[in-house]
Amino acid sequence: MSTRKEIEILARADLFSSPPKTDGGFWQNALDYCVNKIKSNIGVFKHLYPAPASVNGIYPLTGNTDWTSAFWPGMLFLAWENTGDEIFLKEGESYIPSFIARLDKPGETATHDLGFLYTLSCIASWRLTGNAPAREAALRAADLLLLRYHENAGIIQAWGDLDDPAQRGRAIIDCAMNLPLLYWAGGETGNPRYRRPAARHITTANQYLIRENWSAYHTYFFDTVTGKPLRGNTAQGYSDDSSWARGQAWGIYGNVLSYRYLKDPALRETARGLARYFLNRLPADLVSYWDLIFTEGPQERDSSAAACAVCGLLELSAALPAAEQDHHCFKNAALHIAASLARSYTTAASPQSTGLLFHGVYSKPDGKGVDECTVFGDYFYLEALTRICRIWEPYW
Repeated sequence: MSTRKEIEILARADLFSSPPKTDGGFWQNALDYCVNKIKSNIGVFKHLYPAPASVNGIYPLTGNTDWTSAFWPGMLFLAWENTGDEIFLKEGESYIPSFIARLDKPGETATHDLGFLYTLSCIASWRLTGNAPAREAALRAADLLLLRYHENAGIIQAWGDLDDPAQRGRAIIDCAMNLPLLYWAGGETGNPRYRRPAARHITTANQYLIRENWSAYHTYFFDTVTGKPLRGNTAQGYSDDSSWARGQAWGIYGNVLSYRYLKDPALRETARGLARYFLNRLPADLVSYWDLIFTEGPQERDSSAAACAVCGLLELSAALPAAEQDHHCFKNAALHIAASLARSYTTAASPQSTGLLFHGVYSKPDGKGVDECTVFGDYFYLEALTRICRIWEPYW
C-alpha cells in the first residue's frame, strides 16, 4: 500500500462525542413508517421490481434485469425480521425464482454486481429460511463473479465484456460491496478459490483507488496482461479528482465488511480513513452532497450516500474496541446522520410516493435519478434503522 497521510482529525469531534437527542420511540416511529410504506408497495409492485430511481417520487416498474433488483426483496426480508409479519417473508421468497432464472441469462449476469443481486435475495433467503435452491443460486452467482477476476491485475472487473477494450481492467469502488458474496461462498464450501480473489481485489483496490488523503476514485483501470495500474477516473462523480459521495460510502462499508471476514487490521484502518474524510465534508445537516467536493451551495444532496454511510459507520464502530474514542464517535455520527434523514428526507409528506427517502441521486453526470428516491438508498435507510433498533445479523 502506498504511503498515506496520517488519518485526519475528525472536524466535528465535539458534535459526535454524544448521540443526537432521540429516544427509542423516535427510531421506532421511523422504522414503522418504512415498514408501512413497504407493505403498501406490495400491492403496487405486484411481483415486479422498482427501477433504480423514481420519477417524481414514483418508481417505474421493471423485470429482474437491473443491478438494483435485489434491494426490493432485501427490504421485504428486513421488514419481516422487524415485524414477524409473514406477508413480508412470503413476498420476499416469491422473488427468489426470478433470481434463479436470471443465472441462465448471460447478458444479465455479466457484471460484478452479482454481489448486490444475490446477497440481498438468495443469501438472505438461505440465512433466514434455509431455502436450499436459494443457496445453490448464490453459489452459482459466486462462480460467475469469479469469471470476472483478472489474476495478473488482482482485480474483479466491474462492467462490460471482459474482452471489450473500453472496459477491460476497470475496477470500481462499488465492488467492495460485492465481495461478501465470495466470502460467504468460501465459508459455505470451505473452498479457498472464492476468498483469495476477493481478498486480493480489496487489497489492490485500496492500494490504487484510495488516494493519499483518504478520498476515493470511483474507477481505476489496470492492464490485465501485465497487471500494471494505469489511471483513475470517475463515471458518476464531479471530476476524476473529486470523491463521489456514494463511492466513498461504498468504500467505508465495503472495507469494514471485508474486515468482518478477513480480520485484517489494514481494512479497518482504511475504513477509518475513508470515514473521516466523508464526515469532514458534510454540510450542516450532515447529509452529503452528491460529490464530496461540495460542502455548501445549490448542489443536490444524496440521501442514498448518507444512508449507506450510516450502515458502514455502525459496522465500523462495532469493529473497533469499545475503549477507542472512534468507536463512540462513529456510532454517534451514524445516529446523527440517520436522525437527519428521518427528520427531513423521508417521503412522509408525500403519501403518493413509493419511495422511503427523497433527495437521492442515481447518476448526476447522466442526469438520471437526480433529486429522487433511489431503491438502494431506501434499502440502506431501512438497514440502518434495523441496526439501530435491534441486534441484527447482516445478509452481507
